[in-house]
Amino acid sequence: MTQSVYVYKGEEIARYGFGDPHPFGTDRHDVFHAELAASGLADRIHFSHPRRASVDELALFHTADYIDRVSRASEAGVGYLDAGDTPAVKGIFDAASDVVGSVLDAVDSIMHGETRRAFVPIAGLHHAARGSAAGFCVFNDCGVAAEYLRREHGIERVAYVDIDAHHGDGVFYGFEDDPDFIFADIHEDGRYLYPGTGASSETGTGRARGTKLNIPVAPGADDTEFAGAWRRVEDYLRDARPEFILFQCGADSLEGDPITHLAYTEAAHGGAAAALCRIADEYCDGRIVGTGGGGYNRHNLARAWTRVVESVVTAG
Repeated sequence: MTQSVYVYKGEEIARYGFGDPHPFGTDRHDVFHAELAASGLADRIHFSHPRRASVDELALFHTADYIDRVSRASEAGVGYLDAGDTPAVKGIFDAASDVVGSVLDAVDSIMHGETRRAFVPIAGLHHAARGSAAGFCVFNDCGVAAEYLRREHGIERVAYVDIDAHHGDGVFYGFEDDPDFIFADIHEDGRYLYPGTGASSETGTGRARGTKLNIPVAPGADDTEFAGAWRRVEDYLRDARPEFILFQCGADSLEGDPITHLAYTEAAHGGAAAALCRIADEYCDGRIVGTGGGGYNRHNLARAWTRVVESVVTAG
């Protein structure tokens, strides 16, 4: 097994975005990779090429009707896929499929023993529901990956950890009745930020009641508040004993993001990544995939994601 961390790079995932002046522009990929190139980590990174998810793979999480609707809207290139946040730009079906496929390729690379850790910067599209787009997210790569891990690799206890400023509602509600899906999310309180969900009382439904962890934090929360919440996440994960970790490390929780109100530094992201690697080593044979998620201040996302990669590389 190589000790290199797999980091995904390529125009296929770079083109996932909605153009100016939309916050989710196609420049985010290159801004991150420029920062990563300057970090001195290149000799411990394997740059992996994106691949496209098949329709059958998308259908592990999404409904057939929704997949077909995105395909048709992507050809037309007009209107929105949701109530007004996610434009139906030409080619978005293929770009979103490339995002999903890259995460699945990372999963396969880990499960086949080629590496233990991977990072996909343009991924973590956590708002997309099984039958709808939402919040800049067309297909939910993390949701597909969780189902893929179960079908293709026999992994039942998948942990999803999310520190994006926004609640990962598409993932949460996609698995809220699944007691074996491990969900932990620290996010800005939904009373102040889209999508308005993720109250601490939302712990799952039916047989899964009490198995999910939502931790809303107040606007202006900084690294101190994050550290207190993060201790709860670590305790929860150790009790849950996952077999594989998916980490959504959205950088819109850093101070200065134009559409959120938190005040973390990149140290929060680096520390969380390092801690998750330790937990992965304890319970998951080291297996963890990081996804970039949100982040609309380009300087912030470049620094935060590079710190995540640095922490994962250092963890070995």
